[in-house]
Amino acid sequence: MRYVHSRGGVVPDRMADDKNRVMDTTNDATNHCFGNHDVVDPVYTDYHDTEWGRPVRSEAGLFERICLEGFQVGLSWSTVLHKRDAFREVFEGFDPEKVAAFSDHDIERLLGDQRIIRNRAKTVSCINGARIVVAMHNEGQTLAELIWGFQPANHTRPEDAGSRPKTSPEAHALAEELHGQGFRFVGPVNMYATMQACGLVNDHILGCAVGDAIDAL
Repeated sequence: MRYVHSRGGVVPDRMADDKNRVMDTTNDATNHCFGNHDVVDPVYTDYHDTEWGRPVRSEAGLFERICLEGFQVGLSWSTVLHKRDAFREVFEGFDPEKVAAFSDHDIERLLGDQRIIRNRAKTVSCINGARIVVAMHNEGQTLAELIWGFQPANHTRPEDAGSRPKTSPEAHALAEELHGQGFRFVGPVNMYATMQACGLVNDHILGCAVGDAIDAL
């Protein structure tokens, strides 16, 4: 599973041409796909055009998505995106090995950093999640194998933003599995959002050039 920190996750080299090809999407198209018809956010637009729905298979990439979905609970994804660079800095690029070594002092450091979302339960959950991933590695398992094992066999892209699913049976099963492993803030809605972000499903609406390019990979 990747998480390069190229801000969208690790993708095969063959995706480069497709990525360049879809960079020509417009803000109107992005708003239509994401359902934001009134406000244009360049950060959100770039996320739509270059990241959302593209396969993420690195351990750090997937771990980052899970953590940030947890931090997003009760807030907007836009809030997380605008703080993501700071999150990546203070969480050591979401390298599970490094985050797993965080101490109580690091927790207080994070809670004192105004650039990120400061919530003790979510911060502790992220660190605990890193330790779970490290334990998986020690047993010869990967987070990528676990998450991608819940990719649905078939998926139909939504006709519009309003018909996009909020969750799925696979997301419920993934949430249950992760919760059983000890992860927190991994409800089925969060896990479906993770599946969307990491390319397990392509939920770009029909007619979206980015979604068409992903389908063609």
